Amino acid sequence: MPAFAMRKRWLVASLWTALLALVGSPVAAQAPSAARGQTLFEARCTACHSLDANRVGPALRTVVGRKAGTAKVYEYSPGLAGAKHRWNRHMLLAWLTDPEVVVLGQRMGYRVEAAADRADIVAYLSAQRKKPDYK
Repeated sequence: MPAFAMRKRWLVASLWTALLALVGSPVAAQAPSAARGQTLFEARCTACHSLDANRVGPALRTVVGRKAGTAKVYEYSPGLAGAKHRWNRHMLLAWLTDPEVVVLGQRMGYRVEAAADRADIVAYLSAQRKKPDYK
């Protein structure tokens, strides 16, 4: 995909996220809850994702800050494999809103409809950035 097209997709995703933030429900205005995000993640995401192991989708413990399409030993769609962005709060919110707007041809067929739910899931993933010290 040409660089211009990728920038255009990023801009559309950015505008979409900003619009949703402006017209979201009053609940979306509350501070995101990592604890609620964990419950949502476990209920909605673990069919395809784990924090530490690749499944249908890649492991997500270290997704925040990671360059898109670079989880170890995971076979990405060509669109995600060629993506240039890093996963930050803004990009993850846009991704959970509509993955296809963020990366054309990706394979995740799931969206999180409620803005508050997206914010809580991203808060939970942000809190998981470090691997636990297993003893």
